[in-house]
Amino acid sequence: GGWLLLQNCHLGLEFLSELMDTIATTESMSESFRTWITTEAHPEFPINLLQSSIKFTNEPPQGVKAGLKRTYSAVTQDHLEVSNMPQWKPLLYAVAFLHTTVQERRKFGPLGWNIPYEFNQADFAASVQFVQNHLDDMDIKRGVNWSCVRYMLGEVQYGGRVTDDLDKALLNTYARVWFGEHMFSENFCFYKDYVIPKGKTVEDYLQYIEQLPVIDTPEVFGLHPNADITYQTNLANETLSTIVSIQPKDSGTGGGESREAVVQRLADEMLEKLPPDYNPHEVKAQLQKMGAIQPINIFLRQEIDRMQHVISRVRTTLTDLKLAIDGTIIMSEELQDALDNMYDARIPKLWFRISWESATLGFWFTELLERNQQFSSWLQDGRPNQFWMTGFFNPQGFLTAMRQETTRMNVAKGWALDSVVLHNEVTKMMKEDVVGPPPADIGGVYIYGLFLEGAGWDRRNSKLVESAPKV
Repeated sequence: GGWLLLQNCHLGLEFLSELMDTIATTESMSESFRTWITTEAHPEFPINLLQSSIKFTNEPPQGVKAGLKRTYSAVTQDHLEVSNMPQWKPLLYAVAFLHTTVQERRKFGPLGWNIPYEFNQADFAASVQFVQNHLDDMDIKRGVNWSCVRYMLGEVQYGGRVTDDLDKALLNTYARVWFGEHMFSENFCFYKDYVIPKGKTVEDYLQYIEQLPVIDTPEVFGLHPNADITYQTNLANETLSTIVSIQPKDSGTGGGESREAVVQRLADEMLEKLPPDYNPHEVKAQLQKMGAIQPINIFLRQEIDRMQHVISRVRTTLTDLKLAIDGTIIMSEELQDALDNMYDARIPKLWFRISWESATLGFWFTELLERNQQFSSWLQDGRPNQFWMTGFFNPQGFLTAMRQETTRMNVAKGWALDSVVLHNEVTKMMKEDVVGPPPADIGGVYIYGLFLEGAGWDRRNSKLVESAPKV
C-alpha cells in the first residue's frame, strides 16, 4: 500500500507513458495504493492517463467576494492577533484585497494586464509576512514607513513577477492609492461600498465579506464598465468554440453533403482564387528599379517574403488536404486540424501561426487577397499614394522605414534618426480623394485602415466624440 506523489509531470511526459504501462500491467496491487500526479496543462499529456484519472484543478475564485472569502477562510484567529499594532488588521485586509484585484484583472485579458502573470498564494503569504515583520520592527514614534511598504508590494512581492513597464506602473499606482495613513480614516474605500471592515475576529471579517456583491463592476479594479463587455464576449466565444470543437466529427452528416465533400469543394474554390507565387527574380528586378537599398523598399521586400510564406503554406495545405480526402496520402494531424477548422469556418492552426487574427476563415482569406493586392500593385506599379497600414505584417517596421527615409532626405539639414519623431494628422479626405503623395514640403505618407474602439470621429470638426449617444 501507500501513496505515490509525482510532481511537475509536464516536465517529464515520456515517463508518464511508462507509468501508465506499469499501472495497467501490474497483476496485483494493494487497494490502499494511490498515485497522485501534479502537472500544468500540457497539450501532449497522455490522453489515456488523463481519462482514467480523477482530476482536480486549483484556480483562483471568480470575484472579489469569492477571493476574499477564500483568503480569510485560511486565516486563523492566532494569525489575526499575531501583532498588537492597530495597523495590522487593516493592512492584512488591504493586502488581501490587492491580491484578489491583481488576480481578478487577468480575466480581462490585455485590458487587465499586458502580460498574464501567474500571481498566486505564495505572493500573498510573502507580502503578509513582510507587513508583519515591518510592524514588529517599527518605531512607534515614526510610524509605518509607507514608501518602503509601497516599494515592497509594487516592486518586489507582486512587482517581482511583472516585466511590462505599464503593468509595473499600474501595480505601483494601486500601492500608492491604497496604502498610506489615509487608509485608516473613516472615509477610505477601495471603491464605493468596498471598505476596510473593523473586526476583532476572523468571523467578523467573513460576515462582512459575505455581504459583498457576488458580481463586481470592473470599476472596482479601476477599469471602465465596458471592460466587462469585452470579457463576456471573449468568454462566450471561448465557450462556443469549445462546444464546436467537441462535436462529433463523423464523415457523414445525415442525408446531406459529407464534411469531406464540403471541405474539398471549399479547398477547390480557395485554390482557384489563391494568388500566384512571387517570382524571386522578378521581385529583385522590380526592387532594383525602385531602389533596393531604400528603407521603404527593404520593408516591402520583407513583407513580400512573409506573404509568400503564407501563400505557399496555404497552397500546400489545400493541395495535400484534397489528396488526403481522396485517400491518395495519409491524413496527418495537421491536415485533420485543417479539415476540422475549415468545416467550422475557422482558421487552421498551421495558417494562423504565420499570419494574422480574423473572425472567420472567410474574412481571413479575403484579407489575404487584399494584403497581397497591395504588395503586388506596389511592386508592379511603383510606390502607392496611400498605404493600408493595418494590411502589413509589421506596421511598426513601416513607420521605422518612413522615419529613416525622412531622415536621409533631410540629412543636409543635420537631421538625426534619434531626433525624428512621428506626427499624426487626421485629414478630411476620403480614401478615394487621394490622388498623389503628401506635398514635398510636408513629407510623410498617407495611411488608412486605422479604427477607433470606444469612440467616434467627427470629420467636420476633427475631434473625438462619443461613439454612442449618452443615455
